Amino acid sequence: MNLSIGFRFSSSLTCLPVPPIPIPVPSRSLVRGSLCRESKNLIWRAQTLDSQNNQQISVPYMEAKNEFPELNTNLYPDIEPYSTGFLKVSEIHTIYWEQSGNPNGHPVVFLHGGPGGGTSPCNRKFFDPEFYRIILFDQRGAGKSTPHAWLVENTTWDLVADIEKLREHLEIPEWQVFGGSWGSTLALAYSQSHPDKGIFLLRKKEIDWFYEGGAAAIFPDAWEPFRDLIPENERRSFVDAYWKRLNSDDLETQYAAARAWTKWEMMTAHLLPNEEDIKNGDDDKFSLAFARIENHYFLNKGFFLSDSFLLDNVEKIRHIDTIIVQGRYDVCCPMMSAWDLHMAWPEADFKIVPDAGHSANERGIAAELVAANEKLKNIIRRS
Repeated sequence: MNLSIGFRFSSSLTCLPVPPIPIPVPSRSLVRGSLCRESKNLIWRAQTLDSQNNQQISVPYMEAKNEFPELNTNLYPDIEPYSTGFLKVSEIHTIYWEQSGNPNGHPVVFLHGGPGGGTSPCNRKFFDPEFYRIILFDQRGAGKSTPHAWLVENTTWDLVADIEKLREHLEIPEWQVFGGSWGSTLALAYSQSHPDKGIFLLRKKEIDWFYEGGAAAIFPDAWEPFRDLIPENERRSFVDAYWKRLNSDDLETQYAAARAWTKWEMMTAHLLPNEEDIKNGDDDKFSLAFARIENHYFLNKGFFLSDSFLLDNVEKIRHIDTIIVQGRYDVCCPMMSAWDLHMAWPEADFKIVPDAGHSANERGIAAELVAANEKLKNIIRRS
């Protein structure tokens, strides 16, 4: 199955298909990319918090990248799903899923960011719709999944299990995994849990950088509204203080905290401000799921056993040929995370986009992600 991963440490990853296997995930804003469950090829895109029935890919990625010099780097046109549905994954949670592209094509599953961000129609545009069978789904509590913004039974490992349940429900033996921002963290966790089958490492220093004042040195104007919602006597931990408000018994208190949390991220996610993304902070429904679920995961340290859990488990996926793509000026998921992954995983190809921040929709990052999927497409065709 192929796995494409996008982590919150501002990286991205994509890889060829491999058999299904569970994996641990790093902290927020790490990687965007794809990874294969049991394949030997993988592409990561770093950006701040999939198996061929045991057949190996016949063309290693590092060889293939020199064989395909002319690759499309443009996003594909808008398309509509050919099927949609809901899958009950627990007594509490039901997730929304959709399929678009070629029903008989190579399966790829897109893991969205946040956590809590939900999917968007533009996520389909990273993939050639004539070649790929494109699967999108909203993680627990996000987007169209129900119940909305719900935190009970909502952990990294619940989501890893949901990915497998969806694969089995759609009767897909293997698939490529593609993740962005938190999605890369989830992709990494899924891949490490199912090594047969990419990186926001969600470490304390990454959370502290973005939510406890580090990034404020670069965006002081955006930081002030986020900071000022919290009284001075509660500012020792903004993550804790926001948790209290996001889980208040008063809905208006929840909404006010959700708007402030979401706007802080949206105002810092691009190298140049993107007004459309910033407006998402005014959408109470979107903001509540985005902020509440993100905060829940960060407060619980990603539900990982240790701060360096994802880096410590790189050995499980070291055999996969990988490309890491990182926006140089990613403030949400600073490049230190992608760099640490690069140092722990020197076999992976490391690509820095010099004129990009965190968002996968920035031109340079989007081009690298499309090119990564194109490379995998050509490798699959030759295998």
